[in-house]
Amino acid sequence: MKTTLGILGGGQLARMLCLEARRMGVRTVVWSGTPLAEPCEGVPDLLLKRDFRDLEALKTFVAEVDVATVEFENIPLEALQAVEEKVPLRPSSGSIRVAQHRSREKAFLQENQIPCAPFALINSLEDLKEAYAEIGPVAVLKTAAFGYDGKGQVKLSSADELAKAWESVNGQASVLEAYVDFQCEISVLVARSPSGEVVHFPAAENQHRHHMLDLSIVPARVPAVTLQEAGALADRIVDALSYEGLLAVEFFVARDGRVLVNEIAPRPHNSGHFTMDGCVTSQFEQQLRAALDLPLGDPALLSPTVMLNLLGDMWKGEPRTLDEFQILSAHGGKIHLYGKSEPGERRKMGHANFTGPGNALETALRVKSTLLGS
Repeated sequence: MKTTLGILGGGQLARMLCLEARRMGVRTVVWSGTPLAEPCEGVPDLLLKRDFRDLEALKTFVAEVDVATVEFENIPLEALQAVEEKVPLRPSSGSIRVAQHRSREKAFLQENQIPCAPFALINSLEDLKEAYAEIGPVAVLKTAAFGYDGKGQVKLSSADELAKAWESVNGQASVLEAYVDFQCEISVLVARSPSGEVVHFPAAENQHRHHMLDLSIVPARVPAVTLQEAGALADRIVDALSYEGLLAVEFFVARDGRVLVNEIAPRPHNSGHFTMDGCVTSQFEQQLRAALDLPLGDPALLSPTVMLNLLGDMWKGEPRTLDEFQILSAHGGKIHLYGKSEPGERRKMGHANFTGPGNALETALRVKSTLLGS
């Protein structure tokens, strides 16, 4: 397969996509956008550690690749459009533009009658006060851009908290959302090829720690009708966007049974890492197939699987190390590390998958407790 895939972004998602591409004989070029790209060192065929505004890097990138994709959405729109003028970009800059800004994302969902929590766009403290009077008493203020892993979010339960909350987001354009009383959160990965083929992976049930994904449990422990509704909504989103590539859709499953879209991500997703050991086709192979307009792979689940995020607080001692034996000696345990040298307390250092038969969740929880020393 004499094809070169360009990847915008140099984090762990790019690393895992490059490894999948290498297995399939696809050359890769990563443009990190930053002077540091530790997860991708030595992994792609070419690594450009240059700013996304660097015109020489742009020239090199588009000359080297046949098609491009992204590993995260917070890439300057100008860079996306400049790449798209020269080579196919999957997903398109238009799709990424919707997903990289909460106000545009919410407006898109509203325009397409896709259910989500009631919301209001906030550009001032006065906006916040007016919206809170309608949406409260419990609501969440989220910055419109660059919000992930709980960053840029403030939960509100009293009008007395509004001024401090607005100050905490530094007066950035934001979205106020009604707080959803949910029984659980689930996510669905859906792929759509340029030829129009669509497949989605089994839904993952997601649990969080420190506002970051902790565990993904597959299959999700929700009724079949909920899974069907989530899959149908994911299909509606890719159709409305004329999407090409891999898309993650996060949902709240409300206590009254409603399924509400929380947010979308135009790329592989942390909650999709279970596919690397639990499915016939991994999310990274599926992204590769969709980007190159190849037949999409079988997303079937091979066995129940639980993904455990490995954060830096699981690295102990001096120098700090991970007790990999605990993972590898566990039934069905597989480890995936991201090539990061400094284990910050809440830094995503890797993940582990635990597959059945047997109680994969019980195994994951036991390993987690041991690694945390609790």
